[in-house]
Amino acid sequence: MTDKSKIVVLGAGESGVGAAFLAQQQGYDVFVSDFGAIADHYKQQLIDWNIRFEEKQHTEEEILTAIEVIKSPGIPEKAPIIKKTKEKGIPVISEIEFAGRYTEAKIIGITGSNGKTTTTSLTYHILKDAGLNVGLAGNIGKSFAYQVATEKFDLYVLELSSFMLDDMYRFKVDIAILLNITPDHLDRYDYKMENYAASKFRITQNQTNNDYFIYCADDPETIKVMAGRRIEAQLLPFSIEKKIEPGAYLEQDNIVINTHKQNFQMSITDLALQGKHNIYNSMASGIAAKVLELRNPSIRDSMSNFKNIEHRLESVGKISGISFINDSKATNVNSTWYALESMTTDVILILGGVDKGNDYSMLKDLVKQKVRAIVCLGKDNKRIHDAFEDVVEVIVNTYSAEEAVQVSYHLAKKGDTVLLSPACASFDLFKNYEDRGNQFKQAVREL
Repeated sequence: MTDKSKIVVLGAGESGVGAAFLAQQQGYDVFVSDFGAIADHYKQQLIDWNIRFEEKQHTEEEILTAIEVIKSPGIPEKAPIIKKTKEKGIPVISEIEFAGRYTEAKIIGITGSNGKTTTTSLTYHILKDAGLNVGLAGNIGKSFAYQVATEKFDLYVLELSSFMLDDMYRFKVDIAILLNITPDHLDRYDYKMENYAASKFRITQNQTNNDYFIYCADDPETIKVMAGRRIEAQLLPFSIEKKIEPGAYLEQDNIVINTHKQNFQMSITDLALQGKHNIYNSMASGIAAKVLELRNPSIRDSMSNFKNIEHRLESVGKISGISFINDSKATNVNSTWYALESMTTDVILILGGVDKGNDYSMLKDLVKQKVRAIVCLGKDNKRIHDAFEDVVEVIVNTYSAEEAVQVSYHLAKKGDTVLLSPACASFDLFKNYEDRGNQFKQAVREL
């Protein structure tokens, strides 16, 4: 028997706790259940708000009487409690889907295998600098649901992972940005690229011809999927390989954006974010800004003074002429490819962690050109050794950030860069990629 007023939230992280607060505000009886331990500050919030919760278990009698279940993006479809919930016919949705019901704000949604946090942060920075009343949420910042409950923004910039998109059904994005599709999280998609790509394209569902779809015309997977489906939204592609109108392209060293009577140009040398991948990110953000008809001087200023997010190609400093860069957020091979592609010195590369079925072959050419030694940071480094032993003479195993930094420092020469860009998840030795990045930075400071 379902309770018509009861909503269950599975997972008590940022998104779950925010969803619980919004559900309570909307008059629902709310129960929060987390199979793991709940962090103290989230537990305190639930206590303060008088929301019932449990941790380290899922009580089925409680969960299976809900009218709806709001699921944390980290919980896979194959989890027993999700299977049982769906068998009972109880809808399972994301925090984003739920929160979207209670806001009239315009939504810019950004997804892609790589660059989405940078592009989301840059887009938000451009809009906020232009004086718009804008919120930042999704995979970044404060929970979307909590902001919907407590703020009155006219516009949100949302970073949307494929896991979030999987549990979104009626939610509509006014301006959708798809940066790229490269192999990632394939363990969640039956190791089928087409399943993962279809998940990314859910960002276009429910769009009408009054909406916009901004995408990379140079990304083969994106183009492949588009050939087989109808997109209702107005298309605004971007490319650094060919001239595109309407959309964005590179002319000599200038980004050129043309969107229905809106024109913009900016030299790539003036961009705060350097590297080929960041030209793409800047184009995507720039198109969104021009769709909103922001003034060119304001966009230029924002694109030139933007500070990148922590743990993404973050400069930690120089010691004895050796540069240290923290790119701990690079949890897949493609992110590491982008990091290496932007390096202009010889590199000591720190790789490793929880391997999600990585194909390291795409890194081989860059590693051959730029990497003098690989320092593995993970419990099981066999696949890294197998992939690179014929390309790099020195491959060393380490089991802590401190050890990895010290070994890298001794292997590096003056003028080299020590780059932490692991291409793997961090859960074998660290709490998360932030913890890995912070430990790396601390170890650099202690040299």
